[in-house]
Amino acid sequence: MNQTKIRGLHRDLGYFYIGLIISFAFSGIMMNHREHWHPEKYTTTSTPLTVILPQNEDEISEDFVKNLGKKLGIEDEVRRHKVKEGKLRVAFEKHELEVDLKSGKGELEAFEKTPIISHVMKLHKSTSNFWIYYSDIFGLSLITIAITGAIMIPAGKFTFKRRGWKLALAGLLFPLLFLIVLG
Repeated sequence: MNQTKIRGLHRDLGYFYIGLIISFAFSGIMMNHREHWHPEKYTTTSTPLTVILPQNEDEISEDFVKNLGKKLGIEDEVRRHKVKEGKLRVAFEKHELEVDLKSGKGELEAFEKTPIISHVMKLHKSTSNFWIYYSDIFGLSLITIAITGAIMIPAGKFTFKRRGWKLALAGLLFPLLFLIVLG
C-alpha cells in the first residue's frame, strides 16, 4: 500500500470514528470513577431512615431486598445488593440504599439520569449484539489507525523504524507492568 493510501485510510477512519473515540474516552473516564461519584445520575433527594434488618447476614437475600424496597415505597427494580464492611448497599434503578447492619440506620437517595452523560455511559455497558459487533469493528479500526499512523512518516529521524518503535514498546510495557504489579 503506498503512502497516499495509508494517509487516506488513517485520515478517513480517524474522521469517521472521532465522535465515538471522544464518547468512549469521555465515558471511560467517568466509568473509572463511578465508585466515588455518580456521573450518570444526580441526587434529587436524600432521606435518613431506620429499618429492621435480619440478625443473620445470610438472610439478606434478593427477596428480602425486594420486599424492603416495597416497604420503603420504592417501585424500581433491584439492580444489585451487597453486604460489605458492616453495611447493606442496595442499588435500585432510580434509588440507592445504604444501611448500617447493627443500628439499622441508613440513607435512601433518589436519582435522576444525567442528560447526555447517562446516554454516553450506556456505550460502555451495552450488551446488544449490534453494538458488540460495531464495537469490534471499531476496535479493529483503532488498530488500523495505530498501524497506519506508525508507518505514515516514510523517512527522517521521527520514523517508526528509528524512534517510534521505542515509544510503542514503552506504550505496551506500561499496561503490562500495571497488570503485573497490581494484578
